[in-house]
Amino acid sequence: MTVEKQDNSPVFDQRPWGSFTVLDEGEGFKVKRIEVLPGKRLSYQKHKHRSEHWFVVRGTAKVTLNDKEILVKTNEAVDIALGAAHRVENPDAKELLIFIETQTGDYFGEDDIVRLEDDFGR
Repeated sequence: MTVEKQDNSPVFDQRPWGSFTVLDEGEGFKVKRIEVLPGKRLSYQKHKHRSEHWFVVRGTAKVTLNDKEILVKTNEAVDIALGAAHRVENPDAKELLIFIETQTGDYFGEDDIVRLEDDFGR
């Protein structure tokens, strides 16, 4: 029997709004730690192949979900349905926002992002 060595190292990616680290992934899921810098926000976007669950572990997230804004505080969560337009923003001027994103679906590539608005011209 041949045993393949798997690299289970977290994958880190720096972005203009902060960063993300892929903590785990497997068939049907991917888990990321996402950090959003003070005053920054991600693009307003939607996905064709995945839904997401965001659990805030530090700070307060200003979430826009299908054009409705809600605040999600530490120890609270929000679900993003497949195809829903969504954005997360860190409204705090000093504190880093950290949340855990669990994606479920059949494809998790960054090319599944349909950007509706973006502060960084992507």
